[in-house]
Amino acid sequence: MPKGSPELAQARREEIVNACEKLYQTMSFKEITIKEIGNATSFTRTSIYNYFQTKEEIFLALLKREYELWIASLREEMARREQMTKDEFADMLAHSLEKRAQLLKIMSMNHYDMETGSRPEHLTDFKVVYGEAIHTVTSGLNKYFPDMTVSEKQDFIYTFFPFMFGIYPYTFVTEKQRTAMEEAGVNYVFLSIYEITYNCARMLLGE
Repeated sequence: MPKGSPELAQARREEIVNACEKLYQTMSFKEITIKEIGNATSFTRTSIYNYFQTKEEIFLALLKREYELWIASLREEMARREQMTKDEFADMLAHSLEKRAQLLKIMSMNHYDMETGSRPEHLTDFKVVYGEAIHTVTSGLNKYFPDMTVSEKQDFIYTFFPFMFGIYPYTFVTEKQRTAMEEAGVNYVFLSIYEITYNCARMLLGE
């Protein structure tokens, strides 16, 4: 790690992650390189290696930030509402993920690569935040649905969180994909992030 204040180090880490995020808007995971990310920062490309050794670590940091933003929005909403019906809770989850398309995109396309290509300490930092996300949703179930059994809550968590990995590819499709589905004779109904998330959450909550 280079000499300098912790504030400077954090600012540079954020600049690197921000550069990666900007590139990801127009480029794929495979297309983005450390060189491309370095060219989008205000310091030398080789300086990136003082903070991240691989592009997978940079993407993992971006995913971690996306999870933190999602967690914050859930906590804010739950803090202001003492009660929720099952419909309202499903609606809250659906709206929260509707605003985090980038979270869903990174999860669905590159999660395995990011985890295997990151050093253990980076992976642990990410898993801490991932655990907080699970805890936050669980706390919502505890608060609003005290009659749910431990098994029912566990079933919700271990169905909903894996389900999140598939939301993006089911809701964002290219014209080529649409055409292929039509030519294959697949009668597929394309849903929005809100619709597919609400339907899943509401079904898991039961009657």
